Amino acid sequence: MSAKKMSMKAASRSPGNRAKRAKKPTVLSSPASARGVADWKDAARWLKARGIEDIECITPDIAGVPRGKMMPTSKFTSNTSLALPSALYRHTISGDYPDESGSFRYEPRDNDLKLVPDLSTLTTVPWESDPTAQVICDVVGSDGAEVPYAPRNVLKRVIELYEKKGWRPVVAPEIEFYLVAKNDDPDLPLTPPVGRSGRPIVAGQAYSIAGINEFDELIDDIYHFCEAQGLEIDTLIHEEGPAQLEINLRHGDPLELADQVFYFKRTIREAATKHGTFATFMAKPMQGQPGSAMHIHQSLIDIETGRNVFSLENGEPSPEFFHFIGGMQKYVPSTLVMMAPYVNSYRRLTPDMACPVNTAWGYDNRTTAFRIPVSDPDSRRVENRLPSSDANPYLALAASLACGYLGIENLADPSAPTADTANEGIVDLPRGLLEALALLEAETALVPVLSHEFIDLYAGIKRGEFETFMEVISPWEREYLLLHV
Repeated sequence: MSAKKMSMKAASRSPGNRAKRAKKPTVLSSPASARGVADWKDAARWLKARGIEDIECITPDIAGVPRGKMMPTSKFTSNTSLALPSALYRHTISGDYPDESGSFRYEPRDNDLKLVPDLSTLTTVPWESDPTAQVICDVVGSDGAEVPYAPRNVLKRVIELYEKKGWRPVVAPEIEFYLVAKNDDPDLPLTPPVGRSGRPIVAGQAYSIAGINEFDELIDDIYHFCEAQGLEIDTLIHEEGPAQLEINLRHGDPLELADQVFYFKRTIREAATKHGTFATFMAKPMQGQPGSAMHIHQSLIDIETGRNVFSLENGEPSPEFFHFIGGMQKYVPSTLVMMAPYVNSYRRLTPDMACPVNTAWGYDNRTTAFRIPVSDPDSRRVENRLPSSDANPYLALAASLACGYLGIENLADPSAPTADTANEGIVDLPRGLLEALALLEAETALVPVLSHEFIDLYAGIKRGEFETFMEVISPWEREYLLLHV
């Protein structure tokens, strides 16, 4: 991608336009639409217009990994019943099934769960050689009721709480990731890939157009793949780490944006593989380099008036704005394990690495966990800078919005804003996976918001992942313990 392309201005990310434009996602029904149809008749026309041969019916598991089935187009449009075993939601990222612990229990029946395609997410799979489409599915039980622990349903549950108050959340995720050289030996450290100059890119390239142009053809493919899927990239920049990039998405409905992040991760990995490299969303892939975050901008729109709930008519911040921040400060430590879901995630949350280490908030202060960007009253929003890019986007958004909701419901007051550097010194957040998990299980206010079924299952999986991690002997242990203890 040329510097000229990168300098083109995308549409404004400001929620100032949110108050005027924010609405439920428009379902497209024209055969010419890149993503989304209104009903099954439109789906049949859409698929025929593109000569689609196969459909991937996918849904995110607890880790955000796409799971599902592929089938011929004719079978998809014949109202065929789709099902997956419930065990898919009970295994760790390594594919293991944890022992029973706490409130986590086996489901001995391993009963089927039904997949219900959400036709508003129907789009192509542009990297496939044969004409292929994909669609994201909701997960329901045999009785048609939504499965409470399915990640997409967890987010929908939180959104519905806001809608009952007459509000609609609006979010804009920013996703960081690294390009790394292909590596088939997990014992070896990851390294930056070689760019078009023939040399590996180095660190300290924040906002560098030359850094982006090192991967011109790969980034062009990302844009082409996204355009074919109807996915809108607001901006793309080079971040501080070597071959670390950030993609910003247009603001909108939380469920639609989570679907887009779900698709984007897949798209970026496929584009990187096509060009002989890996794309990783690990929170901390390289020692001594910055971690990768998924910052979330959040605002609330009054459904009836279109007004930004965070601002009063005179332009001053509303009580709801401050209670939202207070809720983030009070409850985010208890949901951090949903925003930082792996052992590796907590390697990012360390001092002096340009990431938050506590729950401070401030105006235009990037060292805080909760930043209030400079804006006019219609654009007032809260940026949550704690989530890492390894998080399941549905669960990270659900957790962040749940904390703000509880703050408003319980009239939580925030601390005073800080203008100081807030990401140095003592870490005032959970320092590891088990500590964060204990806070999630102990916070009773989260149960009616997230459901006890989800919390119990998630806790069991995370404990299982930690036990798997503990079976691995690290290079640090071999280096410092082998001959000295």
